[in-house]
Amino acid sequence: MPATPPPALYPYLSAHHELLWNEADAFVAEHIAPRVVRMEAAPGRVERKVADLMAARGWFAVTVPSAFGGLGAGHVAKTVLIHRISCVSAAAAAILQATLIPVGALLHFATQEQKGRWLPGVADGSLLLTIAVTEPGAGGHIGGIETIAERTGNHWVLTGSKIHIGNSHLAGSHLVLARTAEVGVRTSRALTAFMVEHDRPGLSVADHRPGLGLHGFSAGRLDLEHVRVPVDNVVGEIGQGLSVAQSSSILYGRPNLAAVSLGIHEAVVATTTSYLKARPRYRSALSDLPVLRDRVGDMEARLRAARILAYQSVHLLDQGLSCDAELINAKYLGHQWAMTSTQDAMELHGAHALDRGYLLQRLWRDIQHTHPPAGTGEVQRIRLADAAFDEDDVQWSERLATETAWSQPGPTAA
Repeated sequence: MPATPPPALYPYLSAHHELLWNEADAFVAEHIAPRVVRMEAAPGRVERKVADLMAARGWFAVTVPSAFGGLGAGHVAKTVLIHRISCVSAAAAAILQATLIPVGALLHFATQEQKGRWLPGVADGSLLLTIAVTEPGAGGHIGGIETIAERTGNHWVLTGSKIHIGNSHLAGSHLVLARTAEVGVRTSRALTAFMVEHDRPGLSVADHRPGLGLHGFSAGRLDLEHVRVPVDNVVGEIGQGLSVAQSSSILYGRPNLAAVSLGIHEAVVATTTSYLKARPRYRSALSDLPVLRDRVGDMEARLRAARILAYQSVHLLDQGLSCDAELINAKYLGHQWAMTSTQDAMELHGAHALDRGYLLQRLWRDIQHTHPPAGTGEVQRIRLADAAFDEDDVQWSERLATETAWSQPGPTAA
């Protein structure tokens, strides 16, 4: 894996981004790599120390303006962090990327008072967030949300359940989407976003259950039983919840997952080439066999293309340019290409790939987790078809990214 940014990324990286790349690599080597074996050996354990260490560096506030204590470094910087961490531990990167999604929602929809209330805690590491949208019966179908919120005086009362909530066991607050309109009202006006603190009576977090991969990362269930939150915990306007969720998914969720897929993809290619070079065969090495080099050439082509897509899309976002389709495509193809390369790698390793303790098995398990969040491949293709037919009603990158004006000052994350 490249210790310095490949030249193909130079159009998208500033000197500050390169420093952040090096800082992230050093952090990973010192703090994450030594923990990976332990995380894999105890999948039922939530990794809290890595979250604390990233919080201490302010990385959960990488896109938060300095006025609220954040790094104010933008989306390319965010991608650098997630990408470089994912090369060694996709689980650790998932902890980072999951909190960044609700942070994006606050940046775009919270009032100044709300930003001042919550974002400084994100910046100093005392407050991690989740975004709670997915439900047991509805899955990723936002229009099927059944969690309800009813107004009673100066409070809203929320009842319902949410699942697959990233950082559910680490977060101090949850950004919860609930239905605030009668049945029959269009989804675009029926939902509202609420910030729900973790210690509100009636809110419970189910015990952590490890998934197929991403061991150490928690993506659990929240149950809300008549949870009361004050009216000033509403994020955005009443009935604006769909916009809060969709914009955060497109501007943060999709590029975040593209970066996770990219890190896994790089690790897969590096692991495979190292193995083939070291494996003797026919008075030479497996890496000299043309039939295997052909497979590796395909893997390398996909990796290079995925790398460009991931960074080009967030570069456009930092420039305030319309790029929803590019962000969607980076997630869609980034995952698809990484999946294909990982399957190729499994076959190229033969039975050795099936050893439980071997790195490649972890990479295969982890890459499965970048398909469902922020929309499956089918969802991404539908959105890309909308772009092809020029039927995009909303360009969130155009409406919201320009407000942060990342392209004006230079990034200062490092």
